[in-house]
Amino acid sequence: MRVLVIEDDADTASSLRKELGDRGYAVVHVADGVAGLQAAREERWDLLIVDRMLGAGLDGLSMVVSLRACGVKTPVLILSALASLDERVRGLRDGGDDYLTKPFAFPELLARVQALIRRSVLSEQGGELCIADLKLDLRTRRVERNGQFIMLQPREFSLLEYLVRHHGQVVTRAMLLGDVWGFHFDPKTNVIDVQISRLRNKIDKDFSPALLHTVRGSGYMLGVLGE
Repeated sequence: MRVLVIEDDADTASSLRKELGDRGYAVVHVADGVAGLQAAREERWDLLIVDRMLGAGLDGLSMVVSLRACGVKTPVLILSALASLDERVRGLRDGGDDYLTKPFAFPELLARVQALIRRSVLSEQGGELCIADLKLDLRTRRVERNGQFIMLQPREFSLLEYLVRHHGQVVTRAMLLGDVWGFHFDPKTNVIDVQISRLRNKIDKDFSPALLHTVRGSGYMLGVLGE
């Protein structure tokens, strides 16, 4: 997997190159937005890790906006010391696929890198995700169960896709907030409970066996109990 790191802090860049390199990633580093934009446009990458506040020339977010305007769809993980909600929302709205604030723990960054690349690879293949008689077409975003079409809203599809990818595992509220909603904090709302209830009503109410389960005190799990 090829990762382009666009980061003007030498220590951060060196750490990313070593840690990711030790785990088998081919990492290339550039130190400014202009060089990053050129490299991202001219070569194939599995992921871009972009510092939000690059130095002179072109800041990270402007670089991402330019890439999206050119049709580059490579997943982008934005790194930034700007931790406010407005900045995180802006980073995601302007083309970032994920947003991680500095300082960060490397295990968290690695988990986000793996998730972004995994999601991208499956989407590019136009593949299907299946569990029991439930089928998700990643290319058309069509959902069927037992051959019957199920109408989902975009957020419901993203939630279901995440649960299917983690089938058989307990996913916590924190995981869903961060990976599906893009909130790396708890906004203290019942949005997850509401969406889970709506999704369960659509994929389980008229079918058997039940697939979406609440794990009391922990989170949620998609799967056939007893398997």
